Amino acid sequence: MTDTQHTVSMQADSSTQAASMPAPTTPDPRLPRLAGLARFVEYMGTGWGVPDRTAPVEPGAASAAAAHRQRLSDALPGHTLIVRGGRAPIRANDTYYGFRPDSNFYWLTGCDAEDAVIVMIPSEGAHDATVYVPAPAYPGEPGFFADPAHGELWVGSAPGMIEWSAALGLTVKPLSTLKADLRRVSDPMLAGASTPAAEALRDVAASGQLARTLAELRMVKDDWEIAELRRAVDSTVDGFASVIREIPTAIAGGGERWLQGTFDRHARTYGNGPGYSTIIGSGAHAPTLHWVRCDGPVLEDKVLLLDMGVENRTFYTADVTRTFPASGSFSPIQRQVHDLVEKSHRAGLAEVRPGRDFSDFHRASMEVIANGLHDWGLLPVSVDEALSDTGQHHRRYLVCGIGHHLGLDVHDCAQSSYESYQGGVMTPGMVLTVEPGLYFHANDETVPPELRGIGVRLEDDILVTATGSDVLSDKLPIDATGIENWMRAALRG
Repeated sequence: MTDTQHTVSMQADSSTQAASMPAPTTPDPRLPRLAGLARFVEYMGTGWGVPDRTAPVEPGAASAAAAHRQRLSDALPGHTLIVRGGRAPIRANDTYYGFRPDSNFYWLTGCDAEDAVIVMIPSEGAHDATVYVPAPAYPGEPGFFADPAHGELWVGSAPGMIEWSAALGLTVKPLSTLKADLRRVSDPMLAGASTPAAEALRDVAASGQLARTLAELRMVKDDWEIAELRRAVDSTVDGFASVIREIPTAIAGGGERWLQGTFDRHARTYGNGPGYSTIIGSGAHAPTLHWVRCDGPVLEDKVLLLDMGVENRTFYTADVTRTFPASGSFSPIQRQVHDLVEKSHRAGLAEVRPGRDFSDFHRASMEVIANGLHDWGLLPVSVDEALSDTGQHHRRYLVCGIGHHLGLDVHDCAQSSYESYQGGVMTPGMVLTVEPGLYFHANDETVPPELRGIGVRLEDDILVTATGSDVLSDKLPIDATGIENWMRAALRG
């Protein structure tokens, strides 16, 4: 990592600072001081060709975003709407985590520029939209080599306003003009990730109504979004095969982290990266719901829980889980647990169809789990009492929910109202997960020793259609024998 605090030496008297570099009123901490380097600045501005500055907008994203803006305009007519795109968070000092745009901002624009903002101002029956992006620093400007946030020498070829406008089909202006442009609007509604560079927005309060409206609009995916989710799921299934092929190496000493790295490399190669922290749990780690540390061994005689998703370059992500026997074959007790989870999973999948309550698949899956645990003698109460609102004893072994919306975020549409989400009805175009499991922790003395340390989850991504549902991840089997056979085929390559 190049040190942004130790670029070209800048030690001369500030009185000789290059005239073309006025002192900023609020200096970016990533921008080194320029002093006494007029000749160097002049020299650095010469001898450069023009790189390809085409804006990196994925095919179909701009037209999809235009349709999304119309939906938002119809939902909130007459309001000035502002959504920020965000900035990469600081990791330490002058180093930053990788940038990913705010999901609502991307949904409305198709733009992944850091520090960008979209403003939608009411017009005749709709809104006029303008995107504001930080101006890049090109040769001839000191920031070209001195600004690690926007200088082209640091970040590579950087699109300007013309390139962004052509790619997005929108008016695009420098972020520096936002403050003046906002003087003609009143009571704007604001949402999106924090954007420190947009000083004009610092006194604008965030709008819960705008955030909630965006989340609820995003629940129903259009054809382009569904196609992107299908691509993400297909890439994820390929990633499962890549991980399975590395199990022998992981058993030999690479451990869980070797498999985590395998999938994350696959996701970075065929998409933007993993859609969330990849979960790889072997043995006693499998029952831990979010085992993202992945710092244990892979044990040959234990089950291996893989919860993984590729986020593609349009930021739509998959979210798929399967549990494999590291040895290639389930033991009788492992198969017993897996079979009950499979039965619960199938019951949940059968409830995913239009017109049904969102909670129906949750109840169906939980009922199967409660009955199975009762048959095994693990419930201290009757099934009816366990399933009652005041019982829930079966949840000791399945404390999480059974599914969620999926899209630009792995837990999509989280800012929706309860009435629209958990209390809502499934509608064609929704994409969601169903993911029952059983988690018997190694230190749980309420279960017999042979069950302790077994964790099994099955998770599929499902599209609600006009007539039923479509399991997008059905290339991966869900029955124990099918999983064993699929695993053997993947190991053969």
